[in-house]
Amino acid sequence: MLKIGRTAAAAVLAASALVLAACGGSGDPGGGSSSGPRTLTLWHYEGADSAMGKAWAQAIKEFETSHPGVTVKFEEKGFEQIQKTAGMVLNSDEAPDVMEYNKGNATAGLLSKQGLLTDLSDEAAKRGWDKLLSPSLQTTARYDDRGIMGSGKWFGIPNYAEYVMVYYNKDAFKKQGIEVPTTFDEFTAALDTFAKAGITPIATGGAEYPAQQIMYLLALSKADRAWVDGFQQYKGKVDFHGPEFTYGAQTFADWVKKGYISKDSAGIKAEDMGVSFIGGKFPIMISGSWWYGRFQEQIKDFDWGSFLWPGGAMAPGSSGNLWVVPEKAKNKDLAYDFIDITMNKDIQNLLGNSGGLPVAADPGAITDPKSKELVENFNKLSSQDGLAFYPDWPAPGYYDVLVAGVQELINGSKTPEQVLDEIAGPYDDNLADIGN
Repeated sequence: MLKIGRTAAAAVLAASALVLAACGGSGDPGGGSSSGPRTLTLWHYEGADSAMGKAWAQAIKEFETSHPGVTVKFEEKGFEQIQKTAGMVLNSDEAPDVMEYNKGNATAGLLSKQGLLTDLSDEAAKRGWDKLLSPSLQTTARYDDRGIMGSGKWFGIPNYAEYVMVYYNKDAFKKQGIEVPTTFDEFTAALDTFAKAGITPIATGGAEYPAQQIMYLLALSKADRAWVDGFQQYKGKVDFHGPEFTYGAQTFADWVKKGYISKDSAGIKAEDMGVSFIGGKFPIMISGSWWYGRFQEQIKDFDWGSFLWPGGAMAPGSSGNLWVVPEKAKNKDLAYDFIDITMNKDIQNLLGNSGGLPVAADPGAITDPKSKELVENFNKLSSQDGLAFYPDWPAPGYYDVLVAGVQELINGSKTPEQVLDEIAGPYDDNLADIGN
């Protein structure tokens, strides 16, 4: 994913750079130094109110304290901006020293294959990052020579986890007499109750990642691990007109017809979706844990909660997005130091208590009740091998293919069968390109 991984809220982090008082060197790409001031250029796209935004802001402060004379230059970027321009920027002299980037074959995997990312294998071993990350979380950090995740060299470091869940307005549910659903039938009955009351139940965004993740969730309800491995890691033939994707596309289209999803949502972006839920305009939002901290901070007018997708064993999820170091970074040694700070206990504990899913926190230090609920649900999903990655990961450019496909389902311009043909083509083309 997106964040899909991924996350998609535009970054508004108010991180002020340290005024330079140089004592270090303007490091070369290999991390050496020479006389003169140094600057660490950092890009990420997490909102200031998100758990990650808060944690990274604190990490910047700790970096500045431990690196006197080094200026941190934080540049605000949006998820879509980095998604669309990373290949071009990283192949130029404008590359940052460290940046957040979407994980998966189509994104970090593609850049690693193109030689645009630094191999972090030695640093991962030296600094113990390989010991802090479980094997399942390492999947998105390592890529082989074909750019396929799960093995090979370390090209990124994730320091949080994420998954897609159902957020709900408890007050709206109570008003309609709806209990938290535990089965898929109960969930659709709840959607129907809202629709019959003249309320569109699900806030979503068809112009970016959210809507495609709903279609993928529906497909996953008919899938097993072998199907996910086949789709994501090319371990088996994927039939796009098989029961999984057929159910996902057809049911998604049906939900639009039934009024569960607005026909106007084809043009809605993720940020607008989140703001509409915060404003109480929709009782349900299906999206990722990256929203959790922001909801804790901003929802004041109603009680809210979350639950796992009912009736299914799997959901989109994985490690969080990656810290990557561009091959053309000018200060790689500083980049490694910054990544290391984001992995320390203080930053990880702050992340956990702010509504994030840390990978190296002290469990006893997570005291916020809602954060505990988030972690418990993630642990349940993870323990049942339920992390199914994200639908846009398998092929370069697949994110835009899926956005177009779900938009066509929302506005009814194409049938589910036609949309499945559209998303099958680029996937099969990529298989041919990598020799599968």
